[in-house]
Amino acid sequence: MQFLITKLYQHKALTTHKNKQRVLALSLGALFFSSLPFTLSASELQPYKADYNIMRKGKIHGEAKRELEKASEQTYVLKYSSNIEWMIFSDERKEETTFLFQNDMVHPTSYSMVREGTGPDKSYKIDFNRNEKSITHSDKKFPLKVDWREDWQDLLSYQTQLRLDVKAGKTKVSYPIIGKEGDEKNYEFEVVGTETITLPIGNFETIKVKRVYDNDKRQVYVWFAPSLDHMLVQLFKGKDGVEQFQIQLKHFNNESVNI
Repeated sequence: MQFLITKLYQHKALTTHKNKQRVLALSLGALFFSSLPFTLSASELQPYKADYNIMRKGKIHGEAKRELEKASEQTYVLKYSSNIEWMIFSDERKEETTFLFQNDMVHPTSYSMVREGTGPDKSYKIDFNRNEKSITHSDKKFPLKVDWREDWQDLLSYQTQLRLDVKAGKTKVSYPIIGKEGDEKNYEFEVVGTETITLPIGNFETIKVKRVYDNDKRQVYVWFAPSLDHMLVQLFKGKDGVEQFQIQLKHFNNESVNI
């Protein structure tokens, strides 16, 4: 889903169409139904740690990590990191969002990203000032000329909101996103069914969700496992029917889940 969410890693030195299709991408982003033997209260989320393999055509080319921490009574920090090595291409990045969780709604207060590897390095930060109802970007060449909305999300926070919304029974959702250049985006998702899948961590009944695009050239599917507190356990991204990458859960740590 950057659920859910998207980030495409492209090696500029690859010039043929065939090689371009093989450049790994990472999008995590971030879906569900079903009842659980435990529930999240309306005022808190369960912290977790999750490790993933990044794959293409069955071969592992890197790994990714996600970690949710509780910073205070209503404040949480979600961290995401990935490291990819493929031929002469490398990509290492870290993302972090801090958000308030109130009345089952995620409200980001800051988002940051640092990227190193093949090509130019990048780093930036976006702040959401809820008192002044303003959004600022650390790079002055990207002025933010957007109106304030209470439901604004960043490129990482929306994945938690997506998880909560589908858990609540919603089958179609959309989120207004502030992009990396301060631009406004809209991410739409739709639950498409259930599926049993095999992962390095085991076999799981999952809820399958797709990201809705305005054309059929890009494909993103995300699988969430109700038995793992509706954790994102698999993600597939493709273009023109060709697999770009797949992410699979290999380890999960959550106090409310025993595996």
